[in-house]
Amino acid sequence: MEDRLFLFLGSFSHEPSFILLSHLAISVIIVFIIAKLATKSMEVVPTGTQNVVEAYLQGVISMGADVLGEVKARKYLPLIATIGLLVFTSNAIGIIPGFESPTSNINFTLSLALIVFVYYNYEGIRENGFKKYFGHFAGPVGWLAPLMFPIEIISHISRIISLSFRLFGNIKGDDLFLLVLLMLAPWIAPLPAFFILLFMAFLQTFIFMILTYVYLAGAVMMEEEH
Repeated sequence: MEDRLFLFLGSFSHEPSFILLSHLAISVIIVFIIAKLATKSMEVVPTGTQNVVEAYLQGVISMGADVLGEVKARKYLPLIATIGLLVFTSNAIGIIPGFESPTSNINFTLSLALIVFVYYNYEGIRENGFKKYFGHFAGPVGWLAPLMFPIEIISHISRIISLSFRLFGNIKGDDLFLLVLLMLAPWIAPLPAFFILLFMAFLQTFIFMILTYVYLAGAVMMEEEH
């Protein structure tokens, strides 16, 4: 609780839920502002925020094209691009002294992981049918099904833990590192650390996005996988 004394919103309440929801609301507002600035005056030759956002969206499509193909990458663009913007904003806000990253809270990262988990399984069932999708879990050889099916179920559930704890652990560690650094040397010394933390915010966002694409590919492209 002591570290919340360094937060601007900590002067209102030290409740973890208040801190999380407040900083998450700030992150969401920032994402909405970016989206509004990018679309308020669309031009054929993009400039300013529109240019940056279009470059970002093209990068997301290119990322997914290597995994799913361009058609399906565009299909899932709204989900992946939104997750990317929200996760990066939530990561980066904690770099600003006086704020805390929502992604440094396991409740938020677990919620994101559950959304991805439910969505890619839903897409797998919708694309392949319930029987074929879960039949894939049994493996290619019938007599191995009693062994393969539980392993596949555990493997898929472990993805929730992997997605949520990887993001939470890295960002929480970054926040604690910055907190200690600001306490020991609050002025010039932390400046190089800000660039490292910004890079980590990018990296963890990229990992979350590419894993989401990979899980979607495994769910909707089972025949290609074989």
